[in-house]
Amino acid sequence: MMKRVIAVLLLCWLILPVYAADVYPFAQPEHHDRFRELTVQLRCPKCQNQAIADSDAPIAMDMRDQVAELIRAGLSDDEIVDYFVQRYGDFVSYHPPLTPQTLILWLAPVSALLLGGLLVLFQIRRARRIARGEDVL
Repeated sequence: MMKRVIAVLLLCWLILPVYAADVYPFAQPEHHDRFRELTVQLRCPKCQNQAIADSDAPIAMDMRDQVAELIRAGLSDDEIVDYFVQRYGDFVSYHPPLTPQTLILWLAPVSALLLGGLLVLFQIRRARRIARGEDVL
C-alpha cells in the first residue's frame, strides 16, 4: 500500500512541470524562454529576495500574468523590465541601474567586505601583539 502511495506521489511530482508550463501559452516557442528569463530576473516586491518565478505570493502571480501579457503585446525585455521598475521601483530588478538612489545597493556589499577585512586585519595584529607580550591598550 505504501509503495503505491509513493509511486503516485512520484508520478505527480514528475508530471507537474508539464502542466505548469502550459499555464502561460504563447504563440511562439521563444516567448516561453523570454517569459522564463524575465520571471527569474524580476524580484517579488513582497518576498525576501525571491524571484517572481519562484514566489507563491499573490503579487508575484499578478506580475507573472502581466509579464505574459506584455510579451504577447510585443514589448521587448527591456521595456517589460522598465514597466515593472516604474511601477515598483528599482528593488524589483536584480540588476538595478547605478543611480544616486541605488548607490547603496552597489556599495553596501563592497563596503561590508572591506570593513570585514579591516576588522580581521586588526584582530590579527592585536593577537600578534598579545603573543609578543606588548601592551595591547
